[in-house]
Amino acid sequence: MSTPIDPREALVATMQRIYQYRMTTTSGGNLSIREPSGDIWITPARVDKGALVPADIVRVRDDGRLEGRHPPSSELPFHREIYRRRPDFGAIVHAHPGALVAFSICRQLPDTRLQSHVHQVCGRVAMAPYACPGTQALGDNIAATFEQGADCVLLENHGVVIGGSDLKDAFQRFETLEFAAQTLVRAAMLGPKRVLTPEALAIDTMPHFDELPARQESRREPELRAAICSFVHRAYRQRLLISTAGAFSARLEGTEFLITPRRRDRLEVQPDGLVRVSGRACVADLQPSRSASLHAAIYARIPGVGAVINAQPAHASAFCVTDAILSTHTIPESYVVLNNPPKLPFLRIVEDAESIAGQLSLEKTPVLLIENEGAVVIGRTPLEAFDRLEVLEATAEALLLARPLGKIVPMGAAAIDELRRVFKLA
Repeated sequence: MSTPIDPREALVATMQRIYQYRMTTTSGGNLSIREPSGDIWITPARVDKGALVPADIVRVRDDGRLEGRHPPSSELPFHREIYRRRPDFGAIVHAHPGALVAFSICRQLPDTRLQSHVHQVCGRVAMAPYACPGTQALGDNIAATFEQGADCVLLENHGVVIGGSDLKDAFQRFETLEFAAQTLVRAAMLGPKRVLTPEALAIDTMPHFDELPARQESRREPELRAAICSFVHRAYRQRLLISTAGAFSARLEGTEFLITPRRRDRLEVQPDGLVRVSGRACVADLQPSRSASLHAAIYARIPGVGAVINAQPAHASAFCVTDAILSTHTIPESYVVLNNPPKLPFLRIVEDAESIAGQLSLEKTPVLLIENEGAVVIGRTPLEAFDRLEVLEATAEALLLARPLGKIVPMGAAAIDELRRVFKLA
């Protein structure tokens, strides 16, 4: 989702993204942007969400005059009321994503304490009482809940409304909360969830990087930059990464590597936006992912590593927030690609970088799970690392899908020994 200057283009691009990833339906949800003048741009009523074009967007002047070829969304009243009570909001996202709807019809709030980045991005989550869609009563209920300090508001038996300083901020908060809800739904199949303590959530270290001297790009660098972006975008499309979570890097030479930037939408990352890092230094005017210190520690410790990914895909993360074991003794691919991924107690990506790096090995432990953090994956090449992340999430998904069917029958010891021998596994 790029951030075009024209609010009509921004709203269409954002709705396309929400619809594409099945976070709303053709008839459900609406988006708006408020300009400093007080004018509101909003998606129209009764227009296919999967086929919106900029000309469909409606402008509602501050004095109530309408501009556009369609009537505005029937939910315009609650958008206006929220903006009236929350002048800090510049955009609103309302949609009906599956996991958050599940929470809304169970009258429960998703617990954002499952991961620190979720807690930080989503802010305060609250529930608004039910009222009929399109009515002033619904607008009053939602706006009153926002007025009390909420950043994300679930609507009883309806969906979710999220505000942000701009459309990008609101969308990222929305996507992160839905992904957290998906993780929690999957975790509920495995057992009691584990959440972080207030002390753990209060720490948000951003590592400092000195300035790395400029140099001429190597011949290999443009190709590597393009490959990283291709894998990052593919990972986003496959929901292995989301806009606010996950980092991908690849080694250049020695301990120098390229990594995704800090606080940049993963789907917007471009080759020239990747950050060159060496140890505790990076190129000027760009900030690497906060996990760059972990990636640096891995490259320094394991010379054969060519790529590193840390991510929080929903199925694998369900195992990270419960005591359930993610077994790879399911199908040959899972065991051959992943070996037996250990699950470490909660460790911090920044402060505990050296400890995490010390647990990894290309031969024995190319994948780590960290409680309430997610997965760290290494590979000799970007393709190998990406494949491991894919296989990890596919394995976790299969384990969860198998639970309603009956007892899981793992591959036996003889089969595992054979795989180790045939594929020369350590």
